[in-house]
Amino acid sequence: MTDLTLVRGAADRARLLRLLQEYGVYAGVVVLLLFNFGFTPHFASGENFRTQAVQVAPVLIVALGMALAIGTEGVDLSVGSVMALSTSLLSLYLGYGPWPATLIAVVGGILVGVANGALVAFVGVQPIVATLALMVAARGLALVLLPQLKDVHDPGMATLGSGDVLGVPYLVLIAAALALLVAFVVRRSTFGRQLLAIGDSRPAARLAGLPVGRVLVVVYVCSGALAAVAGVLATARLAASDPTSLGTLMELSAITAVVVGGTPLSGGRVRIGGTVAGAVLIQLLTTTLIKHDLPPSWTQIAQAVVIVGAVYAARERGKR
Repeated sequence: MTDLTLVRGAADRARLLRLLQEYGVYAGVVVLLLFNFGFTPHFASGENFRTQAVQVAPVLIVALGMALAIGTEGVDLSVGSVMALSTSLLSLYLGYGPWPATLIAVVGGILVGVANGALVAFVGVQPIVATLALMVAARGLALVLLPQLKDVHDPGMATLGSGDVLGVPYLVLIAAALALLVAFVVRRSTFGRQLLAIGDSRPAARLAGLPVGRVLVVVYVCSGALAAVAGVLATARLAASDPTSLGTLMELSAITAVVVGGTPLSGGRVRIGGTVAGAVLIQLLTTTLIKHDLPPSWTQIAQAVVIVGAVYAARERGKR
């Protein structure tokens, strides 16, 4: 084998890894759609597509915040617990009306985000450790506030959970609007550029005079607020507050959606379009396994395999 052949082989492999990282998530969505169209009974129906879209909305909203955190070379493991905290707060204050209760629930998520951001930015705690601590604390607080499942009977929440505009559910519209907003912030705003610069090299960002601490706090506040919104929407859809199970392993789904979507764990880049496709991929994967009588635990195994594959592709590409 000549040196020229080796060079060409390495170039082809690098090109394949780049294509896999850039477009693999879209190919995965197409493959799962074709498989389900061909082999899953009753998949190709309007009602099923509506159900899939409604179920993916909370995952996508949480993943948007996770993408911002990962873009700074961080992570937010507290998002699932924030969802649980928001559903507890929503249930406790729903007597004051759906909007005040929703506001209080979101404020709860923001406060968790402030704590996460302060620990990471000003105390110097690693993001995985800081958000792990808040994950435990937020879930505990949620269970203190609401120890068990409680049905939610409110016309406003019922409309939010099941209403639509021209056949498009409110939950889907809200998730789409938030995705567009986050994409605009990342690509067009000064904050977005500062976020990516910090993720690319935090020491260089400090030397350049960027407000690193403030940006990090805002990133985790956004993540907490988005997780709280997802918790409110999930509560509205289920018509029940269940802090014992709501948001469980949501951090795994969110990280999977972000990483598979092409946002590297090393930071410095955020792909919102890929994150949307990643959330859809997770939902299709879950549906496929359930529809073919595989236990839900297989979904977690599949997500872990997908994460390892995405990280491996990113690492191999980074070597070149």
